[in-house]
Parts: sequence; C-alpha cells; structure tokens
Amino acid sequence: MQNTTNDEKTGLTALTAINIAKVLTIILLLIFSFVFGIQDLRQVIYLCLHVSYCLWWLLEQWLFPQRRQIFSEPVGIGGLIWALLFVGVFYSLPGYLAFTNPVPLSAIATAVALPLYIFGTLINATADIQKLTAKQYGAQLVRDNIWRFSRNINYFGDLLRYVSFAVVASSVWAYLVPAVILMLYVQRISQKEQSMSAKYQNYADYQKSSSRLIPFVW
Repeated sequence: MQNTTNDEKTGLTALTAINIAKVLTIILLLIFSFVFGIQDLRQVIYLCLHVSYCLWWLLEQWLFPQRRQIFSEPVGIGGLIWALLFVGVFYSLPGYLAFTNPVPLSAIATAVALPLYIFGTLINATADIQKLTAKQYGAQLVRDNIWRFSRNINYFGDLLRYVSFAVVASSVWAYLVPAVILMLYVQRISQKEQSMSAKYQNYADYQKSSSRLIPFVW
C-alpha cells in the first residue's frame, strides 16, 4: 500500500516512463552514429527504421489521445529506472550491434528487413486504429477485419518490427531483443486471455476462429 502511495506521489505513469525510455533510445542511437560513424547502408537503414519507430510511438499518442490511457498505472523512480534500462538501453542493443558491424549489409538482409518493418508497422498501426475507432463508437469485443486473423495482431506487428532490427544488425545477439519481447508478450497474452474470457461471453467463439498471436500458425 505504501509503495502504491509513493508511486502516485511521483506523478509518473508507466506510459510516461516508457516515453522517456523511447527518447533515451533515440539519443543512444544518435550517439552510436557519432561515436562509430556511418560505414555503409547498414547504419543508415537501422537509424531510419528504429528512430522512426520511436517517433511514431510518441506521435501516435498525440494523434490519438485515447492511446494515453494505456499503461496508465503509476510507477515510482524504480519503475522509471527499470524502463530506462530495459526499454531505453536493452532495446538499443541491435542498434549498437549494427553500428559496430564492419561487414556491409547484404542485399538479402535488406530485402528481408524492409518488408518486415513495413508490414509490421502497417499491421500494428491498422490494428491500433481499428480498435480505437471501434471503442470510440461503443463497440465491445473487436474481432473483425484485421483482428479476425489474430487476437493479438498488434503484438504480432510489433514483433515483426523488432525482428527487422535484428536482421539489419546481422548479429545473433541482436535476436535477444525480439526473443525477450516475445516471452513478455506470451505472458501478457496468457493474462489477457483469462480477463477477456471473463469479460466477454462470446470470447470463446473468437478463440476458436482466430490465432492467439501469429496468424494461421499459433
């Protein structure tokens, strides 16, 4: 109880902490570009993809104020530090590996990474906008259009983007980030499935007709 009270006194929410961490990611990537330099397209493409992703995360909350309701739980200084280390620093690992990789980016890696990022962004943004619009007009369970393929299609799109960062970095260690994010999403999905089943009577039908995360696979 006392911890919760202290968290509320800081005035910080989890979303604010994540936003600050996203800004830290941008700063770290720019530092990498100055310290290690731009050697070839690998660094240029990585910088463009990851910085644009962070900027879109921030811009989306301005374009769609309803997005500010997510991660609204209060956090203390400890939560802020955790967000900075995890979302800000750890998520920058593929960027560090991309800027320290002396090997030129291959055409195959480029051809794989760009579609992953583009489709991941389109899927994630479309899913968010559809759900926000539907909720604004009083919809309950959103399960049509892009949401008919997966009950967590927005998570799937986000994963595609982080995989694209790892592909551009071209290091096995870079895949640690999407792997950890996947584990977090699986845990969050498990909790969400229980709450949604209790909230919506027709959720069981939705489960039968859709995938949990990856369309047509799982």
